[in-house]
Amino acid sequence: MDLVVSLAHQLKDSLRDLAPVVLVMAFFQLVVIRQPLPDSLALMDLALGLVFVVVGLTLFIKGLELGLFPLGENLARAFVKKGSITWLLVFTFALGLGSTVAEPALIAIAARAAQVVAQGGLIDDSISAQNSFAFALRMVVAASVGVAVVIGVVRIFKGWPLHLMIIAGYVLVLLLTLLAPAEMIGIAYDSGGVTTSTITVPLVTALGVGLASSIKGRSPMLDGFGLIALASVMPIIFVLIFGIVGIHLVPGVVP
Repeated sequence: MDLVVSLAHQLKDSLRDLAPVVLVMAFFQLVVIRQPLPDSLALMDLALGLVFVVVGLTLFIKGLELGLFPLGENLARAFVKKGSITWLLVFTFALGLGSTVAEPALIAIAARAAQVVAQGGLIDDSISAQNSFAFALRMVVAASVGVAVVIGVVRIFKGWPLHLMIIAGYVLVLLLTLLAPAEMIGIAYDSGGVTTSTITVPLVTALGVGLASSIKGRSPMLDGFGLIALASVMPIIFVLIFGIVGIHLVPGVVP
């Protein structure tokens, strides 16, 4: 019964959160554009799609509250209690790597990026070359998030200032931008955004908060957050480096 009541409250919150988006789209469709919906987008399909979005958002957020957030925090506390820093760092790298590989947004943008670079002549215009490029891009981004989470965990232990690390990261981004191929710059910058999405953010945030709350002298508010910021800048760095020195290792790249 408590779960049903909780779901009902979350459903109401989801409707409230999505209402501004629906109202904005309806306003511009009906008042500004003043055109009927395209034939391919029937009113019934639109309504059904909105229902799916509301229900999906409700279940997703409730799933985070029930499962992913407690799991991440409990694992962080368990590793600290066990006193094994090495295994904690291995776990955090694997968590960042695995959660990023599974990101739907990254899968979508990697596939689209492969099509665009093929059209631009950077790789062969073949399915195999595009698949190889998309897979390599996903692995580079996933590894970068794993490294970012490891650095973030070490920062929590050491108490390093987050703002200086972020500034240094973006200075490095600017320097690498001057050297990277033009075709890879936009892809690199977008990679920083798509990695911190539906799967990575809850797990990494829960890990940071749980870790900071388990270490004496660390504040969950001051030290538990910031991992996502590192996980946003590190993919840009790695993809730019990939564009400079590693892309030629991908099968199908045009010399």
